[in-house]
Order: sequence, then C-alpha cells, then structure tokens
Amino acid sequence: MESYGIVNVPVATIWEGRSEIKENSLGEWVSAISDEGLYGMGLLITGPEEQGFYPVRTFYGYSGFIRKEDMETVSLEELKSWEEGGLMVTDGVYVDIVSLPKVQGVRLLSLFRGSLIKVLSFDSEKEGWAKVELLDGRVGYIRNQFLRAKEFSQSGLWTGELPQKEIVDEVSFRKSVVETAKQYLGTQYRWGGRSTAGIDCSGLTSESYLLNGILTFRDARIEPGFPVHEISKDEMLPGDLMYFPGHIAMYLGNGAYIHSTGKIGSGGVVINSLNPQAEDYRADLAESWYASGSIFVN
Repeated sequence: MESYGIVNVPVATIWEGRSEIKENSLGEWVSAISDEGLYGMGLLITGPEEQGFYPVRTFYGYSGFIRKEDMETVSLEELKSWEEGGLMVTDGVYVDIVSLPKVQGVRLLSLFRGSLIKVLSFDSEKEGWAKVELLDGRVGYIRNQFLRAKEFSQSGLWTGELPQKEIVDEVSFRKSVVETAKQYLGTQYRWGGRSTAGIDCSGLTSESYLLNGILTFRDARIEPGFPVHEISKDEMLPGDLMYFPGHIAMYLGNGAYIHSTGKIGSGGVVINSLNPQAEDYRADLAESWYASGSIFVN
C-alpha cells in the first residue's frame, strides 16, 4: 500500500540522496540539496525509511529524499481530506499565523510564499483576518490579504498524472505569471530553493507557474512529458521561458527577463536585458542563450 506525507515545517529540504552534503568533482564538500517542499504540500513516499530519510516524489513529478521529521506521514484518505479541505496559498514574503485575530496574538507559525494552509473562514470574526487550521490541529489567524486562491492540484500524487489548470485567457495568464515572478524580486539566490527565504533559477520559474496552476519541470531544461515546448526565439512573449546551459529565466517583453542568479553583484532575483546598450545587459547570458520555451502553441 502506498503511503504519503505532508510537509509540516515552513521549508523542508529535498535532498539528492540520504545525505545533506556531497563531494563535487573538485573534491569540495557541497550541499546536496535538490529541491524544497513548502508547508502543507503533499508527497508520495516511494520507499522505506533509511538513515532518517524517506524517498519521495512531489506532486509536480520531482524525486528526492526528505528527513522523516520534516513531514507528517498520512494515509491517502488523510491526504485527500487535506487537499480538499479548503486550502489556500500564503502570499506574502513571510507571514505570521497568530493565536488571535490581532497583531498581539501569540505567533503559532510563520510561512513563506507558496505554503498551503487550511482556511476555515476567509472573513473571520474580525475584519481583515482569516481563521485557519494547522496540520497539528491548532487554530489560528492570518491576515487575509496574504492569502491567494490555490490554482494547482496535488492529485498527481495518487493518479500518477500531472493535472494542469485549463487556461481560458492566454493574455491574463501571461500577465499573472509575470507578476508572480516579480513578487520574488530581491529574494536571495539559494541553490535548490523555491521560497521567499531563497530561490534558484528553476525554483523561480517553476514556482511562478505552479502558483498559477501549471506544473512545469523543476530543472533548467525542456523535459518531455511536461507542458513547455521549444519555440523560436523571435516568437517569445511575456511569461515564456529562456534556456541557458544550467540556467533558466522568464521573458518579460521588450528584451527584458527575470531570473534568479548567483552572480556576484546580483545574488538573487533580478531583471536583466538582452539589449547590449542597456545597463543591465548580461553578455554571458545573451551569448549562451540556446533555446526558448512556451506552454502555448503560437
């Protein structure tokens, strides 16, 4: 019988293997982080626990290993109940859940953008506050300005498919995915990260699409079986993706693109330009840009 988990910490690291470090080709010991799971997100457990780690697969089709204490083990019925129990997405850089619908309430938990929380009442007994329930059953309050609709489904955990939102208005979707990416401007670069605590290049693009209902591949390449397909560079429109060796960015239009970069002087989510005359031109990226991708058929 398959078993499942729900991330029970604000950010849970998903590792490449059953270790938090690895030796690279230079003989250096570096982080073995592969991805991150955010609070409330479901996981399929794909094997037995070993050395304190479980092998897991995310609902967007990415595999790795998670420490057992970073998730709550649940049955399929419990996971479905959580998924269908009024979940909304936290939509602030770092948002507190408190014991009372007032800023003086005791802080129960603080979550980064993209976390999932069960909303009991969007408009609780006090204006501007939503009543929510945590995984451990505690009830608290969050300012409802920091909540957004959950537009993606986690049903792929038990169906084995990638459920995608039906896009009825391409222009509106493109605008929304670009605005979502821009919400991460200034976030530090974190290898394997996908939260407002730190995010990498593919974390930025995949999370921006995910929050708008589309599950794309987690790494910086076009992968068969996912909705992004290659298009010619001159067909790019805002929201389309740009591929470089080991790197990915989102096109904003007018030659501008947003990405998370570890380059000294940037160190996180910034906007750069393809225009050689622009102050934010990146020659190294302009010259190594090898492909563009879109979820739309032009």
